Amino acid sequence: MSIKHPIVSVTGSSGAGTSSVRQTFEHIFRREHVKAAFVQGDAFHRYDRCGMEKAMLDAAKRGNHNFSHFGMEANLFDKLEELFRTYGERGEGLTRLYIHDAEEQRTTGAAIGTFTPWTKLEPDTDLLLYEGLHGAIKTEAVDVAQYADLKIGVVPVINLEWIQKIQRDRNERGYTTEEVTQAILRRMPDYVQYICPQFTQTDINFQRIPTVDTSNPFIARWIPTPDESMVIIRFKEPRGIDFAYLLSMLHDSFMSRANSIVIPGSKLDLAMQLILTPLILQLVERRRRVL
Repeated sequence: MSIKHPIVSVTGSSGAGTSSVRQTFEHIFRREHVKAAFVQGDAFHRYDRCGMEKAMLDAAKRGNHNFSHFGMEANLFDKLEELFRTYGERGEGLTRLYIHDAEEQRTTGAAIGTFTPWTKLEPDTDLLLYEGLHGAIKTEAVDVAQYADLKIGVVPVINLEWIQKIQRDRNERGYTTEEVTQAILRRMPDYVQYICPQFTQTDINFQRIPTVDTSNPFIARWIPTPDESMVIIRFKEPRGIDFAYLLSMLHDSFMSRANSIVIPGSKLDLAMQLILTPLILQLVERRRRVL
């Protein structure tokens, strides 16, 4: 953790909705005049699309049919830890982009399914925002979580997460439902080993729960809307959280435990603004005082 160069980490599984949380942070940064360095978790995958396909085939030949982007072998956890450490120490680090679609291809000039070259982060930023799969990863070999000053978990219930992933990968990335389903099945052991444990490291978790039937996510035609959802917000350390204020501002909300508030899904963006804005301002003000 760092006073001069704070790090905010948004972590969640593929299809969980971390990109939406990043957009909320972008609104806060723009409104509060915070200059942030943005890092995508996909930058720290070990393989590009072709390389990953080959690595999966090689793993299958060795009897490992669960090789996935969630696991240690398919990622550069050491480089991610190095980025967090060097940014916390000096406000510096290296990152790159993974190209998902035609829009990103047009913007960067790199082919879909490949990486851009490693580049230095923009200098003189107020904080770093990471958004991806492993922002709170901790294993026997690496401890990325220790360097983040604010860790946010995005954790929809599993059927909703699958619906969101299927819809996104099919509509935006050109995969078939069968291909996405196979990816979900292949990733499950790594999901249990590497994704779930991160949410004990996070400071705040946002978990969306649909109020409509999602019992078979593989045939769902639509993602449940915010009005068809509730969101559980769990605080690892509830001391200092003004729950009375949040309940007064977020109508139809209630406390489910001493560290958890349940809100209508349509209030999620407002809740994030109310909760995250003062936390970001604390980090930035603390940084500016020591500089």
